Amino acid sequence: MLGEKIGEFRGKVTGQRMLPSDGLPKFETTAEGAGTIIGIPARVMATYWSAMQPDGSLYGETVGPSPTITKDGDMRGAVFYQGATGKLSRLNGLALVFEWDVDEQGNGKFSLWEWK
Repeated sequence: MLGEKIGEFRGKVTGQRMLPSDGLPKFETTAEGAGTIIGIPARVMATYWSAMQPDGSLYGETVGPSPTITKDGDMRGAVFYQGATGKLSRLNGLALVFEWDVDEQGNGKFSLWEWK
């Protein structure tokens, strides 16, 4: 069940490449953006891979950590938060669901909600 909206970021795809696959296309994408998380201005950077599924949807996973960094230097984050510091420590132990929408120009919107 979706809980409170935790954050929203707007950004840009900064790199993309095709990966070897056993059939359907597989991509690696790097993106970064700025926005807020729990009301705190922050930026996010992520590299992830995604693979097209037979039904046309994409399945993906992040490659390594995807940090969320405030202008004070507090950082950490992925879909399940742990090790968050400073103002972001409220995120520790939260599992989040997200949407990542990208248009044809590589502009993206990343929204996160608490999973309850």
